[in-house]
Amino acid sequence: MQPMNEILPVTDAVTDTPVKATPALPDAQTVTEVTHWTDKLFSFRCTRPASLRFRSGEFVMIGLMNDPDPKTGKVKPLLRAYSIASPSWDEEMEFYSIKVENGPLTSRLQHIKVGDEIILRPKPVGTLVHDALIPGKRIWFFATGTGFAPFASLLREPQTYEDYEEVIITHTCRTAGELTYGRELIESLKDDELLNEVIGEGFWKKIKYYPTTTREESPKMGRITDLINSGEAYKDLDVTPLCPDNDRAMICGNMAFNLELKAMLEEAGLEEGANSKPAQYVVEKAFLD
Repeated sequence: MQPMNEILPVTDAVTDTPVKATPALPDAQTVTEVTHWTDKLFSFRCTRPASLRFRSGEFVMIGLMNDPDPKTGKVKPLLRAYSIASPSWDEEMEFYSIKVENGPLTSRLQHIKVGDEIILRPKPVGTLVHDALIPGKRIWFFATGTGFAPFASLLREPQTYEDYEEVIITHTCRTAGELTYGRELIESLKDDELLNEVIGEGFWKKIKYYPTTTREESPKMGRITDLINSGEAYKDLDVTPLCPDNDRAMICGNMAFNLELKAMLEEAGLEEGANSKPAQYVVEKAFLD
């Protein structure tokens, strides 16, 4: 007779063979909310590691476990850099992502549901932070596609409104639907009781939002770089042209967009900064739209 206190191996009821224990997900966090904005864009929120401290605008590595290696059978995490869309004070983490049909990670990440677990490495880094800029009067956030994510964080960061008299956010996407996440977030600031209390009633009036599309018809068509070069953007926004004395800027978009805007800003007299040497503009090099 088997002693009651002896531990038996776990077995499969049908085959009576030992069942392998499923390894715990490393740096696991639980998904708390998922929103699909279009057939190519979604956002999600998850729990925040108790020890994680970050500056609004930074990014972390997130992902899922990859399939077992066909040769070794080993399972490794599949990770990608994602800007944190939630502000530094938020109790949860928020991310904004594209859906790539054959993408190693996004093809799977887009199917996550509330209660699922993701990997979140609690080591934030990045250049789109206030510490990388010297003081100025006006800040420009330039984004394409999901490059809006770090600005979703910074638009809800009290320091943004303490440091600047005016906040201009430009968001260029292919279609009007791709602008929905950013537009709804900005509109929600008006009714955010916590931010209105912490930052000051009507803080959101400092924001000038300039959404444009390049493929689908919308109230404002065109690439932001073309609209700035022609002067149309300045006229629409009723602002003076970029200058190094007053303006600071952050860029997050595809590589071609980043390079073109860098050249434009430097032609206007702005110098690129970094955490180690703050200046007048910064670019998120880790982002790929």
